[in-house]
Amino acid sequence: MTLKKPLKILLFIILSSQLQAQLTIDTELRPRFEYRHGFKTLFPDNEDPAAFVSQRTRLNTNYETDRLSFYLSLQDVRIWGDVPQLNSSDKNGIGIHQAWGKIQLDPHFLLKVGRQEIMYDDQRIFGNVGWAQQARSHDAVRLEYSNSNLKIDLGFAFNQNGENLTGTTLTTPGTYKSIQYLWAHNEWNKFSASFLFLNNGLQFIDDTNPNNNETRYSQTLGTHLNYKAKDLKLNSNLYYQFGKDIAYNDISAYLLSLEGNFAVTPKTILGLGMELQSGNDNGLGSNQENKAFSPLYGTNHKFNGLMDYFYVGNHTNNVGLLDIYANAVVTLNEKSNINLAIHNFSAAAEIGPNSEKQLGTELDIVYGYRLQKEIGVSAGYSHLLASQGMETVKSNADRNTNNWGWIMLTVNPILFSNKD
Repeated sequence: MTLKKPLKILLFIILSSQLQAQLTIDTELRPRFEYRHGFKTLFPDNEDPAAFVSQRTRLNTNYETDRLSFYLSLQDVRIWGDVPQLNSSDKNGIGIHQAWGKIQLDPHFLLKVGRQEIMYDDQRIFGNVGWAQQARSHDAVRLEYSNSNLKIDLGFAFNQNGENLTGTTLTTPGTYKSIQYLWAHNEWNKFSASFLFLNNGLQFIDDTNPNNNETRYSQTLGTHLNYKAKDLKLNSNLYYQFGKDIAYNDISAYLLSLEGNFAVTPKTILGLGMELQSGNDNGLGSNQENKAFSPLYGTNHKFNGLMDYFYVGNHTNNVGLLDIYANAVVTLNEKSNINLAIHNFSAAAEIGPNSEKQLGTELDIVYGYRLQKEIGVSAGYSHLLASQGMETVKSNADRNTNNWGWIMLTVNPILFSNKD
C-alpha cells in the first residue's frame, strides 16, 4: 500500500475541519528488544536463543463533530533488519490498523462502522492484544446504546477474501467467517456486571467436496463481575461455550476465574487469583465432545503468565489450565512502578496415564518508568520452572533453562489538537 491514498484522506480531514470540529493527531513509536530462551515453549537442546528488535509506528487522527466521529490509525510493524538499508521498497508497507466512522443517531444510540478494535471488560474474550506490535482489529459494525449506567452493544461482522462472482467460501487464514454478539453492562454503587453472548462462525472447507463447505458456529455465554470497596477490588469471569467446533465436534467447555486485590498501603497492592479453563483428557479424537475452552479474541498475553505458554497461538483443544497466582504492584515514586507475579500451572484434564497434571511455575517481573508525559520505558524478566507435565504437553523433555527478557521504549506525542 502506498502513502498517497492515506495522506489524501488525512489532508481532506484537516482541510475540511470547521471551527466547531475537534481534530487530534497523535503518534506512537514503540521499539522493543526481546531475548527469548524458552519463550512460548520449552527450549530445545542444541539451539541458540533468539534476540531481535521489533517496532510499531502509528499515526492516529481523530476528527469529531456534534454527531460524527472519524478515526484513522496508520501502522507500520517491522523487525529491525527485515528490510535492507538500501531498500527500493518496504517489505511490510503501511497498513490500516483502524479506520472507522461513528454516527450519533440520537442521544442514546450510535452506529460505529469500519475497521476497529473491539474491547470489553478485562479483555478476556474481546481485546485489542496491545502487547503484540501488530495488535488486533476487526472489520465490523456496532450499534451502541447508552443510558445512565446501562450500556448495550450489538456487533456484527462478515468476512470474505475478495469480491467474488460466485460462492461465499472464506479462504483467508486465521480469521472467522462471521460473528454476531450482544454485550450489556450496568453499574451500581460498588458493583458492576457485564453479560456477553457471542455467536462465532468459522469456515469449514471440505478438500474433497466443495459443496460441503459451510460455516460452523459455536456460542459463548457468560458474565464479568466487579466489586470495588475502599481498598478491596474483586472481579470474576464465568463463561460457558457450546455449539460446534471446526471439526463438527460438540463443544461443552467453561472458564471460571476469581481475583482479589487489596491496597495494603497507598503505594502497594497485593492480589490473589485463580483461573480454570476446561480441557480434553488425552487430546481430542474425532466425533467426540470438545471440552476445551477457547478465549477466542481476548488479549491472552495479559493472562496465564507473560511467557505465553497458553492460549497465545497455542494450547487450543488441549488439556485446559488451572492457574493459581499471586501478584503485587508497588508504586516506587510518581514516575516508576514494579509489578511482580508468580503463577502455578496445572492441567485441568488428564494429560496421560503416566503424566502428572502439574505443569510448572512462572515468575514475572515488570518495571515501568515514565521519563515525561510522552515518553515511557518498561522492562521485564520472566522465568519458568517446568514440571514433567509441561514436558509432555509441549513434547519436549530437554531440561534447559527457560527464561525471557525484554525492554521497550514508548514515545507517543500529540502533534496537533484544537481541543480545549
